[in-house]
Amino acid sequence: MEKKKIIEFIYYGIIGICTTIVNYLIYWLCLYIHWHWFFANTIAWCGAVIFAYISNRKFVFHSHNCIKNELWTFLQLRFVTLIIENVSLALFIDLLSIPNMISKIIVSIVTVISNYWLCKTHIFTQKEGIIYE
Repeated sequence: MEKKKIIEFIYYGIIGICTTIVNYLIYWLCLYIHWHWFFANTIAWCGAVIFAYISNRKFVFHSHNCIKNELWTFLQLRFVTLIIENVSLALFIDLLSIPNMISKIIVSIVTVISNYWLCKTHIFTQKEGIIYE
């Protein structure tokens, strides 16, 4: 693995940890005020996605693509992971009776890996000769 890719992956990991913290804090807060896990996860997803897009664009992938198009693609692909998360949480929490936070951790592992791949291959791709700010 070349040095640039290793550094990118490390930065993605740091931003990913921060995004996960944002997600978990919002999720926990919503559960604390007795919101259903579905609404808690959806609100937490919204906060985490906003944080992740801004952070990944600026610090990880150093993107100069058109924000409007890039953000739209980012939201579409991340929405897929929201659906996967909510379905998986329903399986773990409602069907298997695994506690909320443990279920959230299990589901997050798959989500983090999927999100990196989607960002790298479909969102923050560098298009030669096209630079927008």
